[in-house]
Amino acid sequence: MADLSIDIRTLIKRHGATLAVDHVTLGVRRGEFFSILGPSGAGKSSLLRMLAGFETPDSGEIFIDGQLMAGVPPNRRPVNLVFQSYALFPHLSVAGNVAFGLEMKRIPRGEIEARVAATLELVQMGDKRDRRPGQLSGGEQQRVALARALVNRPAVVLLDEPLAALDQQLRQQMQVELKSIQAQVGITFVCVTHHQEEALALSDRLAVMHQGQVVQVGRPQDLYESPATHFVAQFIGTSNELRGTLRDPHVGQAILTCDHPGLSGKVRVAMPSDLQSGAAVALILRPERVRLASNGEGTAFDNAVPGTVEALRYLGSGWRCVVRITEQIAWTIHLPNHANGLVPWKVGDPVSVQWNVSDGTVLPLP
Repeated sequence: MADLSIDIRTLIKRHGATLAVDHVTLGVRRGEFFSILGPSGAGKSSLLRMLAGFETPDSGEIFIDGQLMAGVPPNRRPVNLVFQSYALFPHLSVAGNVAFGLEMKRIPRGEIEARVAATLELVQMGDKRDRRPGQLSGGEQQRVALARALVNRPAVVLLDEPLAALDQQLRQQMQVELKSIQAQVGITFVCVTHHQEEALALSDRLAVMHQGQVVQVGRPQDLYESPATHFVAQFIGTSNELRGTLRDPHVGQAILTCDHPGLSGKVRVAMPSDLQSGAAVALILRPERVRLASNGEGTAFDNAVPGTVEALRYLGSGWRCVVRITEQIAWTIHLPNHANGLVPWKVGDPVSVQWNVSDGTVLPLP
């Protein structure tokens, strides 16, 4: 427990008949940027509010910085929460907002001024210390809210959808800045979000929640490349899917038999060690793991199935290509931009969709 900023043990929280948090056990390491990711209703906000002390668990324990939080009110916990709405005082200046918590603790005036000045410089708001929140952009308000949390020197900063109010370009800019600030101060950050790209970009590790439970914890690349469940595979990033039954296992591989005409018995997949022949599974393939070739062209890949280009979208860095494989199945494939915005296919072209066994992940269906 010495290496953990947060140690959650078998936490349960009910809202009426709804089990919002279901036996969650989770550890957040000291000094890491940790995100809790999940769809609406997954339980992540309830978990955050229990960490902050705004809700009381029905059972289970929360330790923060080694101290049991049972009965400890929000204002006495070693945490600060950055709200989605920023919750700045409109009548106070930037400096006044940041100093407010220190003043409530009756910190000496000289120390307050020094800590406020240093923190505003950290978030690049030192030159706007005298402005009111209404005179600031959304990104600037977000920086002030973060400064107000950091100036108290908490053990943990809790972030509730911190970038949700920003437009896409500013959101991406603030992702870089937020991660940089966290690395500089070395404080543990716990971020709750439903935004997948944000969680992947910011986090050292993250937890995916579904129906009140933590279904997988790991580094962003672990969850993206090796999802533990079908839900995680579908929720994190974009996935192409082919459902079927495992047959004829041999030397770590098997045949995926599908109900779709033209595909049955043709798809080779990795054989998971914990599954048996006859198991109903989904083959998951990320868009960047699939290649396209002209129909009839030879291939060195383990799998090649025919398809038809249904849509092409230019993204600058590459193309998003939608290929119709069967009447029910269309896959998204990312094509790199190697030729000044040109792509060798057009809508309606027949193509060959190709991949290796090692490119896919085989998961049991729920």
